[in-house]
Amino acid sequence: MDRRQFLLGASASWATLAYAEEMAIAHHGRPMVGDVAQFVAPDLPLPAGQPLQSLPRLPLTTAPDGTLQGQLIAAPHTRQLLAGKDTLFWAYNGQLPGPLIDVAAGSTLDLHFENRLPQPSTIHWHGLPVPADQDGLPQDAVAPGGQRRYRFTLPADFSGTCWYHPHPHHHTAEQVFRGLAGAFIIRQPNDPLAHLPEHHLLISDLRLDADARIPANTAADWLDGREGQFVLVNGQLRPQLHVAPGSLLRLRIWNATSARQLRLALPGASWYQVGTDGGLIERPQSLQQLHLAPAERAEVVVRLPATPSSPYTLQALPYARGKMVGREQTQSLPLMQLVPHGQAVVTPALPELLRQISPLPAPVREQRVLMAEKAADGPVPVQFLINGRSHDPERIDLYSVQGETEQWEIINGSDMDHPFHIHGAQFQLVSRIRDGEETPEPWLAWRDTVNLTHAERVKLRIRQDLPGLRMFHCHILEHETLGMMGNLMVKAAG
Repeated sequence: MDRRQFLLGASASWATLAYAEEMAIAHHGRPMVGDVAQFVAPDLPLPAGQPLQSLPRLPLTTAPDGTLQGQLIAAPHTRQLLAGKDTLFWAYNGQLPGPLIDVAAGSTLDLHFENRLPQPSTIHWHGLPVPADQDGLPQDAVAPGGQRRYRFTLPADFSGTCWYHPHPHHHTAEQVFRGLAGAFIIRQPNDPLAHLPEHHLLISDLRLDADARIPANTAADWLDGREGQFVLVNGQLRPQLHVAPGSLLRLRIWNATSARQLRLALPGASWYQVGTDGGLIERPQSLQQLHLAPAERAEVVVRLPATPSSPYTLQALPYARGKMVGREQTQSLPLMQLVPHGQAVVTPALPELLRQISPLPAPVREQRVLMAEKAADGPVPVQFLINGRSHDPERIDLYSVQGETEQWEIINGSDMDHPFHIHGAQFQLVSRIRDGEETPEPWLAWRDTVNLTHAERVKLRIRQDLPGLRMFHCHILEHETLGMMGNLMVKAAG
């Protein structure tokens, strides 16, 4: 019996999920068996092709000391996507996606969070170098009906296309697939691309049943990671953006899905990667495709032809990520269209140099992280492990020292893709190792998330500049929930 047959049988018997009762991760659900397709309604007439909506901005007020103050409320929110049928989401400030936070480097923020959900929650500032006690860790959850303040100052030399989402123990996956996520941009004053028109594309997916309700995870979701039948951009299905022929556009793109790999293409247009999770790279890199793992972000610049013949479709190409039991994506998915409109414009060339990135110095120690799966007895047929152990919020798995550069080797010991994310700092990829062949990373960039394919290894260098507890984990949210997460304690220097 091969891996897939075994897991199909195991997941078919996994119907009552006693384990889920303990973990409170499936209390909304009907019995869970193999294939997601049994519980979705693929032909629902969700509105499509409407003009792309800008992400709503979080209102910020400036205190006398210059601190930017705002409020985020996580609460149930009803929206009518289909005529006569209400869909219950969980949303920040009643907005889907959550409001965009857009600030300058060096800003101090004081954000008041109120939890009106029926579960504990936190806000994790994904990709931001914030103090450990402000990072929204699972160990620091806000109870239902509770509130707290997140206060932090961003480094003056930091920029990036980041985001925020919940990170409570056992509840992260559900809270994200029900709608809780928002974009966070940090800008530098000397941005060489600031003159370009900028658009934001936050990509998520949504699953609805025939009654337009968001169903609970199936057994296949817990094994493979959840994917919805609708892939949305800024909460919209296949929106359109009207642009002048010949335009040069700056796009920031977020993969805010729970588990979907995005292999993006834009046929007919020229496009260039200019940034990663942690801001601009040194030089524009010409693209044929752009791969974004769950939680990964990128900045691209698109140049449209001056004499267009048709709209340009941003699409997600087929990708097999080694699912255990579910169906792989075998067809291209249209995500949105750039529609030429009006008179052609003449735009300047891209700068050859965007910024300079200094490589991190030689490491003073090495760390090793093995992400793996293991067949298990009991209600859950698979264990998701880091270095052979399932996550324990009370256990410290690795230690680092504030301000010291380390080289981490991340190993994917499983048959499916796993995106690796670490809290507290950005890292630089050094190399990838596939089939015994090590390939140096071709250009420097700052990242906080990297995808690893089956049996792949990556080497990265990282320096944690702030002490305290940090998390590292697979960013397939179901795998994180089921144990593929570790605790890193960064000891204060000296």
